[in-house]
Amino acid sequence: MNPKSTPVHAPHRPLTDYYQTEQDRQAYLRQIFDNTAVDYDRIEAMLAWGSGSRYRRDALVRAGLKKGMKVLDVGVGTGLVAAQACILAGNPALVTGVDPSPGMLAASKLPETMVLIEGRAESLAFPDNHFDFLSMGYALRHISDLSVAFVEFERVLKPGGRLCILEITKPQNRFGQWLLKNYMRGVIPLLTRFVSRQKATTTMWRYFWDSIEACVPPEHVLATLHAAKLTQVKRHLELGIFSEYQAVKADPSQPN
Repeated sequence: MNPKSTPVHAPHRPLTDYYQTEQDRQAYLRQIFDNTAVDYDRIEAMLAWGSGSRYRRDALVRAGLKKGMKVLDVGVGTGLVAAQACILAGNPALVTGVDPSPGMLAASKLPETMVLIEGRAESLAFPDNHFDFLSMGYALRHISDLSVAFVEFERVLKPGGRLCILEITKPQNRFGQWLLKNYMRGVIPLLTRFVSRQKATTTMWRYFWDSIEACVPPEHVLATLHAAKLTQVKRHLELGIFSEYQAVKADPSQPN
């Protein structure tokens, strides 16, 4: 299959155990993220065995984030990716975070000089050619229209600007799928009953696995990045499940 010829729209079919239509998705996600924000960092640390910060920092470095770059983190949530971007950029004032959930933004523990804005990936309130680097951590499968979002990503990046999208991908082999599914949909929701403050937290982590399982495959993500006129599109895979989608905005001033 030619990855440049197969753009897609929604990242997965509607998950009717949680909401009925694609139009209902955003309202459902906003509500559940708002309601579980106080538990998010605690459960994430348990899920990743405390290794999440180091991995996020390494992934941003692999994608080319350097000191002095102006960064936009889309789907910033409680700031787990943005916190590492602040360190690598060297100044939190260079980093802006966008998220549709005011509850998640309120629960973040980011430096006061970092800018946080309520907003969505499909409609970014920034001028063209504004950022050197754009990141998005584990929010791809929550977007309503990948095509629209990726065009927005390309628009707000400066020529030569770099993109890094982190996502969990369903393992290729059946045993790996069974193992990850039982961990994320069974073990983690069970443990949340003992450590979470909100009942909805258990549901949220079950939803996380279901959205991972239903997400469009990596080749469709790559195709949609190509369709948005991004260049040097590639996927780096860690441990068979952590996908890092990387791309660069074309720079007409540079030779091919």
